[in-house]
Amino acid sequence: MENPEAGGSAVVASRQMALADLTKQLAQQAILSATSGPKSEAAPPAAAAPATGPVFLAQIQAMQKAIKEDEELVVTWTGGGEKIRLMEIFLPSPTVAVLSGIDGNRQTARVVSAVEALQVLCRVVKVAAGAKPARVGLVMAKPKDSSR
Repeated sequence: MENPEAGGSAVVASRQMALADLTKQLAQQAILSATSGPKSEAAPPAAAAPATGPVFLAQIQAMQKAIKEDEELVVTWTGGGEKIRLMEIFLPSPTVAVLSGIDGNRQTARVVSAVEALQVLCRVVKVAAGAKPARVGLVMAKPKDSSR
């Protein structure tokens, strides 16, 4: 057994002091890392959301393709007290739509809207015997050539 008067207790006290200092240093580092903001690492780029305009047109096109020869897809837009039967949907850009059709007074009417704000009603109806079914025109602007 060690004699405490021979310096054995000084070694134990030294180890306790070193352990206390190490614990204090680790606690300080933990606090600093928790309070400092996230490290400035380059975040991966967010995946771009698909443009809603082409998806909107594709849905109407799919419905129109699925109908029989003696049927037509009636697409209507209602807003501001008006109801318009759409005959054409034009996308000048992926986020803007121009809806063209006939209102209740048989007058040509157009609506310009953000695609995300649009709601249209689609119905399949039978065409009268001998009548030609109407089809909704779906037009997307061609991308501009950036090489000019």
